Amino acid sequence: MKKFAYFGASGFLCPKAASRYTNPTIAMLPEPAPLWTPSDELLHDANIRRYMEWLHTTQGLSTHQYSDLWRWSVHHPAAFWSSIWDYFEVIGEREDVVMEESGMPGTRWFPGSRLCYAEQVFRGALPDGPAILFAQENSSELLEITWESLSRQVAALAVWFQQQGIAPGDRIAAYLPGIPEATIAFLACNAVGAIWSSCSPDFGTGSVLERFQQIEPKILVATGGYRYGGKSFSSIEVLRALCPALTSLQQVLFLPFESSDELPPLPIPAAFWDTALSTPAPARPSFVRMPFEAPIWVLYSSGTTGPPKAIAHSQGGILLEHLKYLSFHNDVRPGERYFWYSTTGWMMWNFAQSALLLGATLVLYDGSPGYPDLHRLWNLAAHARLQHFGTSAPFLIACMKAGLSPAKSQDLSALRSIGSTGSPLPPEAFDYTLKAIKPGVWLCSISGGTDMCTAFVGACPIEPLYSGEIQCRTLGCALESYDASGQPLRDEIGEMVIEKPMPSMPVYFWNDPGMRRYTESYFDQYPGKWRHGDWVKITPRGSLQIYGRSDATLNRQGVRIGTAEIYRAVDKLPEIADSLIVNLELPGGTHFMPLFVVPAPGCFLDESLRLQIARQLRNDYSPRHVPDAIIQVPEIPYTISGKKMEMPVKRILMGKPASEVASPDAMRNPESLSFFVRFRQTIAEKK
Repeated sequence: MKKFAYFGASGFLCPKAASRYTNPTIAMLPEPAPLWTPSDELLHDANIRRYMEWLHTTQGLSTHQYSDLWRWSVHHPAAFWSSIWDYFEVIGEREDVVMEESGMPGTRWFPGSRLCYAEQVFRGALPDGPAILFAQENSSELLEITWESLSRQVAALAVWFQQQGIAPGDRIAAYLPGIPEATIAFLACNAVGAIWSSCSPDFGTGSVLERFQQIEPKILVATGGYRYGGKSFSSIEVLRALCPALTSLQQVLFLPFESSDELPPLPIPAAFWDTALSTPAPARPSFVRMPFEAPIWVLYSSGTTGPPKAIAHSQGGILLEHLKYLSFHNDVRPGERYFWYSTTGWMMWNFAQSALLLGATLVLYDGSPGYPDLHRLWNLAAHARLQHFGTSAPFLIACMKAGLSPAKSQDLSALRSIGSTGSPLPPEAFDYTLKAIKPGVWLCSISGGTDMCTAFVGACPIEPLYSGEIQCRTLGCALESYDASGQPLRDEIGEMVIEKPMPSMPVYFWNDPGMRRYTESYFDQYPGKWRHGDWVKITPRGSLQIYGRSDATLNRQGVRIGTAEIYRAVDKLPEIADSLIVNLELPGGTHFMPLFVVPAPGCFLDESLRLQIARQLRNDYSPRHVPDAIIQVPEIPYTISGKKMEMPVKRILMGKPASEVASPDAMRNPESLSFFVRFRQTIAEKK
C-alpha cells in the first residue's frame, strides 16, 4: 500500500503530500519557565513541612528539601510507611512487622495488623463543620450534612446491612450517581467489613453486569434515575434487568429518584432507602476491623476492549496512601472544603472520599459539568467557598477554548489549589489556569490510575511549578523512566516503571487464579517491576511530563512519539475542539498516521486549517509529528470515565470489527465509532 494523505471527505491527495514533512530534524523545546512558587507562609505551614519536622524530632531524620525526603521514602519503604501509620495515629491493632518483602507482586504489608477505614474517617470529625456539602445540576442550593448526621445515618445503615446477613468479606454493589447517599452507603459497607463496588447509572446494563457479576454482590443499592445535561433519565428498566442476572443478590436497597417513584416489581426482596435509615442504631457506628490486606473495594479497568479487570485494593494500603497524598501532596487541612468532579464509576470518586479522613468537608456535585454552561462548576467553587477544586484536563482545556475568565466573574478568594487529571494538561492550559481562573493559584496536575487508586506523580506544596510539568514523584513511589532494555533515563521519554512495592498496589484481581492476569498486566516487560503503560520524562529538576499511553505509541520513522505531544500542540488552536491520533503499521514496513479532529463551533477543516495544524506540530515538536492525514470527524470516542479511545480506534482501522474492540456500555458516546468503521472501508477501497 502506498503512503497517502487523506484530507477530509473530498478524497486522497498524491502520496507526496504526506512525505513533505519527513525531515528528520527535531525541534528543540525551550526550557519551561517557573510558573508558581510557594509563599513563605505555605513553606512554613504546609502539612509536609510539619511531617518533616516530626521526622526530625522523633527519628533524627533531617530532610531539608523534598528531594531528600523522597529519596529516603523510596530507599527505606518499611520505615517510611511505618512513619505514615504513626504520624497520622492510625486506629487499629498493629503488629511489629511492616513488610514481608518477596518482590512484586507478593510483598505483604503490615501482616497481622487490623484496622477500619471508616473508623479513621470518624476520628477526624469536626463537630462544628459540615461533613458533606452537596449541589445538584438543577439547583443553586447547597445541602449540608453535618458530621453528627453522617454518623447517625452510617450507623443505621450499617445495622441494616448486618440485619440482612452481610458479613465481613461480602460484597455490596451500588448503582448510584455521586450523591451523599453513595458516600453514606460506602462508609456503612466499610464499617461492617464488607467490600464496596460501584457503577455510575450512566453505565448500560451490559457494562454493569460485566463488572458486578464478577464479584457476586449480596446487596445492590440502586437509584430510580439520575439527571444529566438538563434531562432526567430513569434507571428502573436497568434495575429490572440487573436483578435476575445478578444471581448472587439477596436484597435491593432502592433510592427513589423522584418522590413519586415506587418500588418496581423485582424477583428478590427490596426495601426503600428511608426504611433502612430508620433502623434503630447507636448515634455512632460500630466498626469491624479487618486485616490490613483485606479488600476495601473493587474497581474496574475501562473494559473497552474486553472484560474489565476487577481490581481489589486493600483497606490499609488505601488508608495510608490517601492520608499521605491528600495531606502531604495536596495539603488538605481540617475544615477545608474539597471537591473533585467525578462519577462513582471513576477512581477519583473513591479518592475524593478520603478527604473525610483529614477532617475536611467533602463537596459533591451531581450532574453535567457543562450545564447550563461551563460556568457551572466555577459557580459552585465560589458559592461553596472551596479550598480545593479538582477536575479533568479536558474540562480546563474546554474552559480555555471557550474563553472563560472565572477570575473576573467569580469570587474564588478561598481557592488554594486546582487539581487536574485524566490526561496530560498542556502548557497553555497551565498558563490559562493561573491567569484566567485565579492568578497565583496552585495548579496540581497529577497522574496515576485505577490500578492503585492514587497518583504516582503529582503536586508538592514546597516545590516550584513549571509550565507543562508535574511537580514531583510522590513519596514512597520509586518511579523511574526506562528505556527498552530496562535502563533508567533522565530528561528523555521512557516507560513509566515503579521499582519497589507500594501498599496501595492491588492485592489481587478478582477471579484470577495464580495471579496470572495481574502479573501479565504489570510485570511481563520488566519482571519484578511495575510497568504502568505511560510514557514519562523526568526532568533534571525532578519534575515530570507525561506523554500519553505507551500502548498507543506513535512510531514514526523509528522515533517513538507520545500522543500527548500531538494533543498539546493541537490544543493551542482555538479552531479545534478535540482530537485523536493513531499510527497504523501497514504491510511492507510502512505506516499511516491520521489525526482526527473536531472543529470548534463555527469552524470547518479546510486546507488553510490543515496547514495551520501541520505548522503548529512542526514548530512545536518536529516534522515527524505532522500526521499523514488530518480528518474531520463528528466526535471523538471516549470511555465513560473520560479517556480517549486511541487503541480501539486503531484496531478498527486495522480491520477489527467494532464489536470486538469496544463495549458500547463502557463508552460515553458509542455511536462515534461508526465514522471510523466507514473510514476503514474507505481505506480498504483505496488500496
